[in-house]
Amino acid sequence: MPDTAPPDARSDAPALDISLEGGTLRFVGRLSIARISETERRLHELLDTVEGPLLIDLSKVSRIDTVGAWMVHRLLRDRPGSAVVGASADAERLILEVAAADRPCEMRPAHEPFLTRELERLGRYMILAWVNFTAILGFIGLSIISAWNAFTSRRGVRWGAVTVQMEQVGVNALGIIGLMSFLIGIVLAQQGAVQLRQFGAEIFVINLVGRATFRELGILLTAIMVAGRSASAFAAQIGSMKLAEEVDAMRTIGLDPIEVLVLPRTIALILMMPLLAFYASILAIIGGGLFTWISLDIPPATYVQRLREVVPMADFWIGMSKAPVFGAIIAIIGCHQGFKVSGNAESVGQRTTQAVVEAIFLVIVLDAVFAVFYSALGFN
Repeated sequence: MPDTAPPDARSDAPALDISLEGGTLRFVGRLSIARISETERRLHELLDTVEGPLLIDLSKVSRIDTVGAWMVHRLLRDRPGSAVVGASADAERLILEVAAADRPCEMRPAHEPFLTRELERLGRYMILAWVNFTAILGFIGLSIISAWNAFTSRRGVRWGAVTVQMEQVGVNALGIIGLMSFLIGIVLAQQGAVQLRQFGAEIFVINLVGRATFRELGILLTAIMVAGRSASAFAAQIGSMKLAEEVDAMRTIGLDPIEVLVLPRTIALILMMPLLAFYASILAIIGGGLFTWISLDIPPATYVQRLREVVPMADFWIGMSKAPVFGAIIAIIGCHQGFKVSGNAESVGQRTTQAVVEAIFLVIVLDAVFAVFYSALGFN
């Protein structure tokens, strides 16, 4: 097999001649990694008894690599006042690059006081939260403009895409949302019965289940489930299209990605969220009624009659009024994070996770805002 190693790496590489005359250290030959141990030993022998600066002559050096440049730089660094003469332009450039890279490296991060470190982290989080908030507001504005253009232009809304998204976010979610709501109704009734039994007021479990479900829990739990299911799907779908450059291809052929990808998903969630919330509320009521029938001996007829008496229609309409807003914000957050995907597949996972977290957080915040708003209007 022929020897393919570079000349300087072979065992028969020519030796480097090093001489010291007065204060001048002269290198002749190849100043490279070849025979580095011999070169180091020769330098140690020559410089062991010499003090003070040196004049390093590289005029006879035929080749120099990074190792050789490091040796020259080390001599200059350890002997202040030393100078290099006769170096070629390439040798001077290499020595300067090695010198620029010679800097202390910390093995561990510098210790900072706990309070300073945590305040800096809090500041970074606040800045990041503000940047994300302004970006979401901008994306909402862009979506509104695209929706206006779609509704007022000849091409109109892509209702076929809206129908497909309604099936994915609504019909396909009936099973998991129904099961969750049914179990939540049972748990709510059971926990309420445990507490109210101490006062002999088990009948008020119906009040608890009815009002809490139609006013708050039905829509809130549905929105949280949809946020985990649909916001993540939107972010992953659009993010994958972004990585595959399909979004850029849409722009190239004259299509608006907001109109094609965001608008159908947003309309679908706005239309489906009230239906899903009503469906979830009914199943939660059924779950609570089943528990009261089995454990509290309250017949279904009495349960239904009591619900009609204690649950005002205002509670139902308050819950339903939240649903379109929650659906819109979930769709906007999911699509926004999908458009922010960049780089590689890892970014898809990060943006998907962030979409779910932001959507759930904003749903809970908006629910609190709605609660305060309706309370101020006197709907208690």
